[in-house]
Amino acid sequence: MSELELEIKKLIVEALSLDDISPEQIDVNEPLFGEGLGLDSIDALEIAVALEEHFGIDVSDEDDIRSRFKDVASLANLVRQLKDEQG
Repeated sequence: MSELELEIKKLIVEALSLDDISPEQIDVNEPLFGEGLGLDSIDALEIAVALEEHFGIDVSDEDDIRSRFKDVASLANLVRQLKDEQG
């Protein structure tokens, strides 16, 4: 697990106030929605806002955002890509 993935897991737990889950319990390839963590579309919006504020990126223009928010590994790839593109 990369440092960025751990940082994103901490951000998810914090942004969604997941008091019963520690960042270490989230597998980087575990689905965030549905059968995984069971998050919903409101949670996705809160994660997007948290990512934008924390990393200074803009995820609102992303195509296929659903696949980009699939799991922590996908989010880490998105953050890396947007940081490169957006400076």
